[in-house]
Amino acid sequence: MKSMVKPQHEARAKIIKAMAHPSRLFIIEELSKHECCVHELTEMIGADMSTVSKHLSVLKNAGLVSDEKRAKSIFYSLRVPCIMDFFGCVEDVLSINAKENANILKCCKK
Repeated sequence: MKSMVKPQHEARAKIIKAMAHPSRLFIIEELSKHECCVHELTEMIGADMSTVSKHLSVLKNAGLVSDEKRAKSIFYSLRVPCIMDFFGCVEDVLSINAKENANILKCCKK
């Protein structure tokens, strides 16, 4: 049987996999507000600098984040602010799931 998986599915999966960590989701959200350096993100996340750098590397390799060296610091920014639209869609799914679960609980309590 011929696979229906296309190259664009593979490319999409790579981007979604890059986002699939709570710290990376946090980084994306923060970078949607303003650019940050590793030091700032390290303080916000509460992880060590090497861990935050690794997260940024994953996001950069997926094309979600860009960096710019200034003096001794590297500043990161979100390359595609429209990714926040995707997060809005995820929030809609969470909301629908919560409503459905609430309805199931109502049925069980009768």
